[in-house]
Parts: sequence; structure tokens; C-alpha cells
Amino acid sequence: MQRVVRILRAYWKAIVALIAMGALAGLGWSSLQPRVYTADASGYVAAVASDGSTGAALAGDQLALSKVKSFIDMGYWRSVAETARQDLGLSDSPESLVQRIRVSNPVDTVNVRVDATGPTPESARDLAEAWIRGMTAEVDQLETGGSGQSAVRLVAGDSARLPTAPSSPNVRLDVTLGALAGGVAGIIFALVRRTFDRRVRSVRDITDAVDASVVGVLPVDKELASGRAVFSFDDIKDGRGSFAHKEAMRELRTNLQYVDVDRPARVMVVTSPLPGDGKSTTAANLAVSIAATGQSVVLIDADLRRPVLGGMFGFSDDVGLSDVLAGRAQIEQVAHQVDQNGRLFVVAAGRTPPNPSEMVGSQRMQSLARKLADDMVVIIDSPPTLAVADAAVIASWADGAVLVVTAGRTTDDMLTRATENIAKTRGHLLGVVLNRMPLRGVDSGYYGSQYGGYYGYGAPPSSKSAWRRFRLRRKGQAAAKGTEEREAGPRRQPAGPPPENVSGLRTLSQRRISAAPGGDVTDEITVPAPSREAPADTPTRRRTRRG
Repeated sequence: MQRVVRILRAYWKAIVALIAMGALAGLGWSSLQPRVYTADASGYVAAVASDGSTGAALAGDQLALSKVKSFIDMGYWRSVAETARQDLGLSDSPESLVQRIRVSNPVDTVNVRVDATGPTPESARDLAEAWIRGMTAEVDQLETGGSGQSAVRLVAGDSARLPTAPSSPNVRLDVTLGALAGGVAGIIFALVRRTFDRRVRSVRDITDAVDASVVGVLPVDKELASGRAVFSFDDIKDGRGSFAHKEAMRELRTNLQYVDVDRPARVMVVTSPLPGDGKSTTAANLAVSIAATGQSVVLIDADLRRPVLGGMFGFSDDVGLSDVLAGRAQIEQVAHQVDQNGRLFVVAAGRTPPNPSEMVGSQRMQSLARKLADDMVVIIDSPPTLAVADAAVIASWADGAVLVVTAGRTTDDMLTRATENIAKTRGHLLGVVLNRMPLRGVDSGYYGSQYGGYYGYGAPPSSKSAWRRFRLRRKGQAAAKGTEEREAGPRRQPAGPPPENVSGLRTLSQRRISAAPGGDVTDEITVPAPSREAPADTPTRRRTRRG
């Protein structure tokens, strides 16, 4: 029953729409039906007593009660219809007149009631009166045999009352029945639609579809609705990103650390079934959250077809991983430090090569990732696994893969195919991340405003400072308007200023400065400074060669 209620809540708009449509259909049907009026007339069955004694009166009453049942059937005789037709001067056939008549006997009475219908109030009243008169004449004919006085006779009552409103159609009843029919149709639609709906909307849908655990549930964030964004995890009140989303990202970080405690993953690939599931944003914020714990992290953009990480952190994607794999640059020259503590580095994708799958699956790529994993956690952002084979190739040699799916968008067959593609290359799936979980509604998770308000971060602002908060927010939006993300592509020009949580860009070589061992032959390599915000006195790195 709880599941049925959740389904009805999910499709309540469709159910309400069908109820309204049913009510309108009932109203329309009523308006098309002809108006029918009903009038009634009654007669009294009386027994004629031979004397005025009480016993004779009681016997007459019993006789009248026994006779009234027979008079009911007499009301449908053809002779009665002929009499009424001649009385009113109608051209209708007796059969059609009988269809407009209903004769009844009220309970515990000796009355005969005639209900007649007609297109107008007057025609209904006249027919009811004429019918009673016809029945009276017929009763007298039968009871007396044409001579003498009968023991029982039918006395016609007063004239029928003129009906003031049509008896048919019943607009209220038709609208109610139409609404009920629409509600039943809406419930059936909701149940059938959810039965055949293959989109994943909850953790249970994922676990039922594939044999994988859900390592994270990321709620919807308004700053991610229009594009990509990188949040800071050092200050929970920095104003960027919702508290619920940051807590969900921290939970994802913690879950990944405990997936395999004996062999913790040092090289992780983040992918998704299709583009638009938020894998790049998830990978970027996961790297920032891990770096906030004090670990060194390098984020590599291995999506050589449509790179986006460079634009997210405020530098160009034209030089990066593809140049390192092609031997045109060293990793120290293209890795950019994007935090103030020197714990987070980002490697852009570089120029688009003609063979992206072969490059990311090469031995050089594996050696590069393993070398970086000796000192830091390596997070690789790869293309969607259903679009190209790059993600499955990287997962074959990485320590694990994280699959990002979208609630209400990714179907169970997409999820199954994506996990199968990773399994075919013997890749290890660390878990699935359910992204864009609604904060409200039947499919919402436990990340709501009350979750943040419990800790004091989601409480509504006071009315005294509401105007000041609104002005500050408007100023922040105006300042960030020029730094909105552009559509990702194989080439990205340098974007605007980096996000607020990203410091001035520096290369990995500025961090890895060490003295050369004695007896080694060294040569000087000058590291080119980035085109944006790089210090003029960029130090050099000594690369050692064993003699």
C-alpha cells in the first residue's frame, strides 16, 4: 500500500487532470442531452360500502388493498393509452405513450401514482392527468360491466403539479460520475505507467537492476541546474553549493574509502551511461572533497573528445593529457595546482587525437596513472560508457570505476548495459552514484531543507536580514554572470576567472622541487608558466638521470 500511495503521489497531476477531464466530459454529455420533465398524478382506490357500519368499512379497505395491485398492471394497457391519446389529441402511438409512463403504488396505501415524462412541463402534466382519467374509465368499465355500480372504483385526484426543473439529464450526477470515471482512469494510468516506467528513481531501483551497491546519492542543487560548478569543502558556510549536496559528496567520499579497505582504490575512473549525467561535475567535486581531507589528488580529464574540466577550473583544454601521452610535454608541465594548499592538481585533456581509445588504454597511460598514484589519489574523468569504449578501457586497468546515473533519466537497461561494458573488460565497479535526486516529492531522498536546518545551516533567514541577503545574492549573481560555463567541445579557449574556491593556477612541477642525489647527472628544464596568473619567477625543476 505504501508503494501504491507513492505511485499515486508521483502521478497526482495526471490523476487530477483526468478527473477534471472526466467531469468536463460529464458536463458536456449532459448539455447535449434533451431536457425531459416529469410530472405526477394520483388516484385513490375506494370501496363502496353497502351500509355505514364499521365492519363494512374495514371490509371495503381490505378489498381496496387487494384491488390496487391489479390496477397497477392495468395502467399499462393499450386501452388506457388510447383513451389518453384521444383526450389530449396526440398523434403519438399508444406504444410510445406507454414508454413515457410509470404507474406505481406507494407502500401501505391504496393510491395509484402515475409519473409521466415530456419535453415540456405542460406536456408532462397533461399526460399524467389524462392517464389517470383513462385508468378511471377503464376501472369503471371493468368493475360494473357496463351497468350498475361497482364495489370498488378509482377516484382521480387533483391536477398534477407543474415541474419547475428537468428530471433528466441530472447534471450533478453526470459530472460526479464523469469525475469518478476520470479518477479510476487516472489511477489505472499511474499504476500502468509506473509498471512500465524503466527509469531509475531510487536506490532500490538500482539495486534491483544490477548487482552493485549505491555509494552515493547526490541531491539536486540549484547552482548545477544551469551548468557545471565546483564547490569548496573547506568552509560549509561559503555560500556556494547547498549544504545537502556537500554532505552527500562527503558521504560519497567516505563510502569510496571503505569499499575495499584491504586494497583502497588509488586510481578511480568516473563515468556515466550517457552524456549529461553529471559525471564531470561529480568527478571535480569529489576530487575537491578528497583534497579537503589533506590527501593529494590529481584530477585527469581523459575525455579527449569533449573535454570540460579545463573550463570548469578556468584554464584552456588545448594542452594536457594528450600532449603528455604523445611525448610533447611532461605531466609536471601540464598539471595545474588549483588550491591554496597544494593538494589538488588538474590535468586538462589537451588536443583531440585521432585515436582517443587507444591513447587512454595505452601502456604509457597506465604507467602515468600508476606513477601518480604513488603519491596521490588519481581521479580520471572519462567519456560516457555507452557512447564510446574509452571508459571501459580505462576501467580495465584502473583500481575501480564509479558510475554516475541520473534519477528519473537513466533507464534500467542503460544501467545494465553500462555495468556490462565495464564487466566485459574485467573492470571493478566500485559503486553507482544516483545524481540529481529530487529534494521534494515522492521520489525525494532524505536530503531536504529540514536536514540542513537540523544542524543550523538550512534554517530560513530572519526577516530583518532578508533584504540584505537578497542584495548580496544579487551582487554575487551579477559578478558571476561573466563566468558562466560554455558548452563543452573538443577545443576550449581559456575561460573567465576560476571559481571562488580555486586559487591562482600553478603547475605540478612547482610542488615537486627536490635536490638531485649526489653523483647524478642533472640537466635544467624550464617549466613554461601558464598564461594566466602565473608568477614571473617560476622555479625550475631538476630532472635526474641515472648514470
